[in-house]
Amino acid sequence: MSQTTEIQAPRGALARALDVVERVGNKLPDPAVLFLLLMVVVWVVSWLLSGVVFDEIDPRSGQPVQVLSLLDGSALTNFMAKMVNTFVTFHPLGVVLVAMLGLGVAEHTGFINAGLRAILAVTSKALLTPVLIAVGVLSHVAVDAGYVLVIPLGAVIFYAAGRHPLAGIAAAFAGVSGGFSATFFVPSSLDPLLAGITQVAAQITDPSVEINPLNNYFFTTASTFLIVLVGWFLTDKVIEPRLQATRVDGDTASMPTMDALQPQERRGLQAAAASMVLAIALLALTLFVEGTPWAAPADQVPEGGHPLLVAAAPLMQSIVALIFVFFLIPGMVYGYVAGTVKTHRDIVQGMSKAMSGMGYYIVMAFFCAQFIFAFSQSNIGVLLAIKGANALQAMGLPLALTLVGIVFLSGTVNLLIGSASAKWALIGAIMVPMLMELGVSPDLTQAAYRVGDSSTNIITPLLPYFPLIVVFCQKYVKSAGIGTLVALMLPYSVSLLLVWTAFLLGFWALDIPLGIGSSYEYIPAAAAAAK
Repeated sequence: MSQTTEIQAPRGALARALDVVERVGNKLPDPAVLFLLLMVVVWVVSWLLSGVVFDEIDPRSGQPVQVLSLLDGSALTNFMAKMVNTFVTFHPLGVVLVAMLGLGVAEHTGFINAGLRAILAVTSKALLTPVLIAVGVLSHVAVDAGYVLVIPLGAVIFYAAGRHPLAGIAAAFAGVSGGFSATFFVPSSLDPLLAGITQVAAQITDPSVEINPLNNYFFTTASTFLIVLVGWFLTDKVIEPRLQATRVDGDTASMPTMDALQPQERRGLQAAAASMVLAIALLALTLFVEGTPWAAPADQVPEGGHPLLVAAAPLMQSIVALIFVFFLIPGMVYGYVAGTVKTHRDIVQGMSKAMSGMGYYIVMAFFCAQFIFAFSQSNIGVLLAIKGANALQAMGLPLALTLVGIVFLSGTVNLLIGSASAKWALIGAIMVPMLMELGVSPDLTQAAYRVGDSSTNIITPLLPYFPLIVVFCQKYVKSAGIGTLVALMLPYSVSLLLVWTAFLLGFWALDIPLGIGSSYEYIPAAAAAAK
């Protein structure tokens, strides 16, 4: 792939606007310092608001929201005492490092390079974008696998195909995170999680309400095709043309090429593929035996959930470990057969090389973890979420506009609170009962929330994996920063917010079922019995 672009296409208004976003964003302090500064701001704001009495009721406790001062002596000592634990238990940290150990071996031995060359040799370049986005959406079944696997491979695939690697990162990120609420036929652990919260909120008004875990299944499955089409158009027609002027100046020595496979590489791939199939077969044998240890205990499986697919299932909790194993084994086999590995020391070297490249991410993760901990302890995010929901309720808008309001409220709160379940626990406890009083089903309210929650995932630096994506970008473009990534993803975010909202309103207008056991109207049990 050419490393420079001699002739630049004329820059349109959108490209110039995104250039401004990138320049401004990249003038911000280093992400690690930015998280530190934001944490100091939270400390000060929490102290200023700690003495204010708020009328907003926290639905989780039933008590008025109280902002806790983080400059209080006990709060500061608690922060210091938990600093190490906050860092080492920061979920993305372990996920990334463990997965990268296996991926590091597969990359060091040449397995990933050779495998991608074999795939690209029989794949149309025109279909790379939609396939990559679809794989990103599908990766939700494997919890966080998309962030540590699909996104970096998106860059590798695009680069190997002669396209800009940052466009590959953008397309994959749009599928993995922008399409977080979509499901590619296979339900994710998010479905029963959100449905459970919705049911609790609905039972505030009507204790007889029961929510099916797949109440949004038809809508989220159809949404996958929408996300692929929107992402495909934006990547090929907006993002990649804008990136023509962005020089790839990373270490090209380790980047894949499209050279023809050599005989020893073909033998290595065949042996690696055989080892992968064998490993998958052994896993499958243990999955489908009666009383499989991979399944969740019966008392932890919600109604309608599958014992192997709920969050409590050891299988779901082992996804990252399985990624490690399923890249380590074929990576080693390929290396020994292809001759790129001579001794076990080469395997260890591959792991060490992968870890040496994660140093910057580890530093960012430390400060990110401390900021998120401080922000959650202050209750500032809770206060803002409840104030926003109450304001929407007070507006008394027509139903269609109220649904749009829920989408945009969810998208806005998502910029401050990363957890999908935590946001829905706060917003849902207000919005679900409120809309039930207007005859709107909890299923529809939940669908509106999911649209807003997903659409802004890709532009908030508070997403725990956001610093990692910045690191992936810097591997190819050394000057990449927060502004670079936000400018890349902003067109996806705005487009998804608008088009996906219209898609939901279309479902509603045409009375297309949202999912299994779902409805658009809420009819109280007493009224239904009277009929």
